Amino acid sequence: MDPSHPFLSFEGIVINTPFYSSFTLPNATERERERNQKNKPTRDHVLPHHLTHHYTIAMVEPKSRTVGDTERSWCRAVRGGTGIAVLAFRTSIPPDISMLQTSLRTLQTSHPILRSRLQTNATTFSFLTSPTPSINILTLTLPTNVTDPLTHILELELNRNTWHDSTTEENVFFATLYAGPSTNTWVVALRLHVSACDRTTALLLLRELFTLVEENNNKSLINQYPQEATSLAIEDLLPRGKGKKPMWTRGLDMLKYSLNSFRLTNLKFVDAKNPRFSQVVRLELNQNDTKEVLAGCKLSGIKLCGALVAAGLMAVHCSKRSSRKYGVVTLTDCRSSLEPSLTDKFGFYHSAILNSHEMKGGETLWDLAKRTYEAFANSKKCNKHFSDMADLNFLMCKAIENPGLTPSSSLRTSIMSVFEDTVFDNGGKKQREIGVEDYMGCASVHGVGPSIAIFDTIRDESLDCLCVYPTPLHSREQMIEFVEKMKVILIEATKTCKK
Repeated sequence: MDPSHPFLSFEGIVINTPFYSSFTLPNATERERERNQKNKPTRDHVLPHHLTHHYTIAMVEPKSRTVGDTERSWCRAVRGGTGIAVLAFRTSIPPDISMLQTSLRTLQTSHPILRSRLQTNATTFSFLTSPTPSINILTLTLPTNVTDPLTHILELELNRNTWHDSTTEENVFFATLYAGPSTNTWVVALRLHVSACDRTTALLLLRELFTLVEENNNKSLINQYPQEATSLAIEDLLPRGKGKKPMWTRGLDMLKYSLNSFRLTNLKFVDAKNPRFSQVVRLELNQNDTKEVLAGCKLSGIKLCGALVAAGLMAVHCSKRSSRKYGVVTLTDCRSSLEPSLTDKFGFYHSAILNSHEMKGGETLWDLAKRTYEAFANSKKCNKHFSDMADLNFLMCKAIENPGLTPSSSLRTSIMSVFEDTVFDNGGKKQREIGVEDYMGCASVHGVGPSIAIFDTIRDESLDCLCVYPTPLHSREQMIEFVEKMKVILIEATKTCKK
């Protein structure tokens, strides 16, 4: 047996090899040590010929559960390229690989979903959760001819699809260190399957990792992250009655979604024939502009997502001369509304609400932002993020099975997606103290999904949005122009707000 096997727990092992002196693992108790000395070797205890002494093994079976409907939809989406989550951070200080790996394994110990493997057969997907952490950091060389190594690595990892054609088992969590000693730049990339990692999970993972690195894996700090119970699917935690509706109502709603999808306008496709991959454009505002945009949102009684949606719709519709309808997906974290409610639970606990908005031209940002946000808020108030969850999962899977049902077989389901709540991160100073100069986090969209997915963060009081899009369906030049229009619209709107 392989002592490094992730599904074995070794207790009181005494091993002799020709190359190493005898040792006893530190987790063995005195009683176990004495027992191992007294026990006589048997055939069952015999190791391969180069290991001479006996050992005791406590077999701990991995825990398994079948994925829920939302997780299953993501398993199918990831195979096509949508749902590869990546967290990447750049440092000018060479990371201590041993310490970093210990930190990652500590997080795996605390959060079982991170040490799971995705088990696949012909019809089902299951999480197979190991009792022990096993992540290993892969080390690669950072290319020297790139001007922006962080974005380069982020895009590289977004398109590394370990789960594309897996028919057995694959980890849901990978770590890679890209080393560039000649340029004093190192990039650490964490890649996860979205069925096990929504945006909240990614945020918590990064914060806990930075804290562990800052404290140099202090044991007292590690104890602050007690081990979670094995996670449940979101469908198992829905408030009673809120996820159900009569069969005829469900059928009618799905028909409405299907018919409306044919009436929605898309961003112009540049190349709908060639294979796709994900790329990223960054939208950033300075502290003053960010402050003014947030003030405008507060004055209008909306969240930032409303302003981002409005700016995006105005940017895409500005060249149109007639009224058009556009689809917008808003992702909302359901943890606080589940039964029982969750706080810092790792896993996927987001739901989506799809709204369509008509643009006639001549709209102002704040009026449009209020209209689009209220449409979302009313849908949420009617519990559509629960009641329509199964409908949207079904329709997403149907689009994956039949790309021809989408315009130009593009697999585009909306013009854009946003998150209801913005991430606020004021930890830049502490991050720089441990050598982290910049970080980025988002997920791929080159399978089924929107034309542009916006991952917004306010970092040290400045807005920082990662805008992910499928290419060559959309070109980088096209998306840079689109994002620049959004930026101008947001800044101009703050002047109106002041007046």
